Formats: sequence, C-alpha cells, structure tokens
Amino acid sequence: MIRKFLILLLVITVGYLSEHPAAAQNKPDYVLVIHGGAGTILKENMTPEREKAYREKLHEALLTGEQVLKSGGSSLDAVTQTILVMENSPLFNAGKGAVFTAEGMNEMDASIMDGKSLKAGAVASVRHIKNPILGARAVMEHTPHVLIIGEGAEEVTAKYGVELVDTSYFFTQKRWDSYRKVKKKMEEQEKHGTVGAVALDMHGNLAAATSTGGMTYKMKGRVGDSPIIGAGTYADNNTCAVSATGHGEYFMRYVVTYDITALMKYQGLSLDEAANEVIMHKLKDVGGDGGIIAVDKDGNISMTFNTPGMFRGYVTSGGTEEILIYND
Repeated sequence: MIRKFLILLLVITVGYLSEHPAAAQNKPDYVLVIHGGAGTILKENMTPEREKAYREKLHEALLTGEQVLKSGGSSLDAVTQTILVMENSPLFNAGKGAVFTAEGMNEMDASIMDGKSLKAGAVASVRHIKNPILGARAVMEHTPHVLIIGEGAEEVTAKYGVELVDTSYFFTQKRWDSYRKVKKKMEEQEKHGTVGAVALDMHGNLAAATSTGGMTYKMKGRVGDSPIIGAGTYADNNTCAVSATGHGEYFMRYVVTYDITALMKYQGLSLDEAANEVIMHKLKDVGGDGGIIAVDKDGNISMTFNTPGMFRGYVTSGGTEEILIYND
C-alpha cells in the first residue's frame, strides 16, 4: 500500500513539474533589487562624472544589502540597510537629497512592509527624521498603527531611538537651485526621484521599502504614494514584494503595488506579466508615468518602467549583479 502511494506521488510530481517547468528550477538563495527614481533620465543630459557617481552609489547600496542577505539576515534588515545608503546620499530624492516644497521646506515620506506577517509601517510629511525609513520601521515594530504623519511621527519614533536632526541637514545646493528655478517659473520640474528596495532572503521571506522627498515645489500638506501601503510599497510572501516610483497621484488611484500582487494571486499572472499589465498598460494609458522594482517568492525580478530611464539594479546569490540607468 505504501509503495503504491509513493509511486502515485512520484507520478503526480513529475506531471506537475512537466507542466510547471519553473517549479523544477532552483530559486536563488536571496535576491535584492533597488531603484533610485524614474523619470526623464537621458544619457545626453548626464555627465560621465555624474553617471559614475550614481553607479557607484547604487553599487554601494546593493553591496550593503547583499551583505545582510548573504549572512542569513532578514529581507527586512536588507531593505532597511539598503535604503539607508541612498537616504544618506545627496544624489537621490530621499533623506539628505530631498527636494524642497512650495514653502522651501524638506518634507519626507517612507514606508516598509514585511511579506511574512503583512505588517507595515509608514511616516509622511516629516521634517526632522534623519532617516525616514527608520521612522517607518519604528511605526511598524513599536506601534499598532501603519501610517503616522508630521510632528506625531517625529515624537513617536524618537522614543525608539530614531535620530532627529535640524532641517539644515537636508539642505543641498542642487535641490535649492531647482526649487528657486521652479518657484520662478511656477511650474514643476524634476518631479520624481524616489528610492526603493525589495528583497527575498534565505528563509523565503519578502520585504519592500520606499523613501522619498516628494515633488519639487509640492503644495503644503501634499503626500504621494511612497508612504501608502498598496500604492508605493507592498509585500506578500505568497506573491511578491514591490516598490514604486513615479507620479504618486496615479500610483495611489490605481493602487499599483497591490494591483501587481493581486494579478499574480487571483489571475495567475507571472511577475513580469503583472508588472507589464499595470505599468505599461493600465498606468500608461491614463498618463501615469513611473516604474516599479519587484521580486517574487521564487526569486524572479522585474524592473518595469514607462519613462525614459530609471536608476535601478539587482544582485542575486548566484553572483549576478547589474546596475542600469537608461531605457536600454
């Protein structure tokens, strides 16, 4: 009886693998994917020195997160440490490089989500948290809430060791010059520029994180998609982890990051199929520009965008690393 059962089980397994060849392949031990914002990023507008700086910083971010994953650390720790590298760099519109609002202030948003527990945390419109991603994680781990804004977020997260700094820390001449130019013309330029990271760890857990300074010259009180779970960030061990960058209003209206996971979960689409459906069709058809990075439970990745460029990169346990900027 036992022998017959084992033979039947073997037949079923072989049949399944023949119909689902991807299931027969060994998935990587870990995967980390990052982005540094999407938009009108053209090679002719980029100096060799500036391109080199971006590539080096993206490599540093990937290396930092990979060290966490390689040592058996969690995907949550990996995306956190990766985002910190980019938040501490003036190259990206997050943390130190945050753009200025219409009032000439820096207001930042961030979120993080654990694919295993579906717990999430986010902060929005914060002006003194040195690393907003740490604020978002503190909300997730130390409060019963998901999103806390403004002074409330700063007061709560400071209790748990999140560093607050004077607003002068966030000043960079490049962002200030952009602000003055936009203020003079009363129009938006360099609208987007967000950082994000998604990871699959050795334990099979997914995590996603996103951080931004928002739009240059954004109106008082405006919050984009980055701190909104399901719009700018989403992670579920059953499907994938996603981080978005682009025109936040569209990403919120179309709950982009959740929509990708839902298409996988309820329609059986692959990660690439779901990402293309949302970014290249649903979003693009209504005029929403931007992109996403994602990794699914099997280690497949997607870096899909409908703009001329997106700072992005990935690394896997197999030793594969790639950093890209333009629409290659």
